[in-house]
Amino acid sequence: MRFINPKTDFAFKKIFGDEQNKEILISFLNAILYQGNSAIESLEILNPYQPPKIRGVKDTYLDIRAKLNNEQTVIIKMQVLNIEGFEKRILYNAAKAYSIQLDTGVDYTLLNPVIALTITDFEMFPNLDKVISRFVLKERDYLVDYLIYDIELVFVELPKFGKKLEELETLTDKWIYFLKNAKSLEVVPEQMGEVQAIQKAFEVANRADLTREELEDLEHQEIYIQDQRNATIKAVKQAVKAKAIEIAKGLLDVLDEATIAQTTGLSMEEIQKLKQAR
Repeated sequence: MRFINPKTDFAFKKIFGDEQNKEILISFLNAILYQGNSAIESLEILNPYQPPKIRGVKDTYLDIRAKLNNEQTVIIKMQVLNIEGFEKRILYNAAKAYSIQLDTGVDYTLLNPVIALTITDFEMFPNLDKVISRFVLKERDYLVDYLIYDIELVFVELPKFGKKLEELETLTDKWIYFLKNAKSLEVVPEQMGEVQAIQKAFEVANRADLTREELEDLEHQEIYIQDQRNATIKAVKQAVKAKAIEIAKGLLDVLDEATIAQTTGLSMEEIQKLKQAR
């Protein structure tokens, strides 16, 4: 038995966005938003998972949106790549979901809270040591809460979660472990299978139950993610190399070639070419 990677758009939506398996999303949201307490008893998935109709169209998979039994709207997003402007898009989507609740002239008191829950496969807040971070409006100097909590941004940073299987204690631990490690597992761990919703999530994530089209789409998404990561790594290396070259040029008349090479990380051959090109 092998499981699909729940961190891809396709797999995440299939596991958590299926109207027929709402208990999975209920358990997951209770774990992340309410410390494992059964605060959410029911919900309506506003944009349930649909198998892709057009191959290769990335927008087939959108954020999962759900309305809870307390009338709150939750936007759930799995983000693997740290793309430029991503933090602004989160805030924009939350504000938009809040504002579109009312038609022109309708009483503002009818607005219901919106929670934007974002799971990232990278660190967004390196200065915070928390796996789960929650942001609400506060007064800048006194840190006093605004009168209402109508827009809340919640982040789960997967790289910060380091617990091993035998260290899992809470429902929150188990769901985060599922997101981070399901792809590498071959069987359902006993302590995770004890949670009915997680057991069901593993069943949905079983590769053997996917159609050929779904497997192809999943493969395309994983290739795209890897290509984008490789492109980012290459761009960073190129930027570092360009900086080293600029530093080396400024040292050509100051230091010997060996010292410049040691200082910048460039090879002796590269240093010599820079001298010849002057």
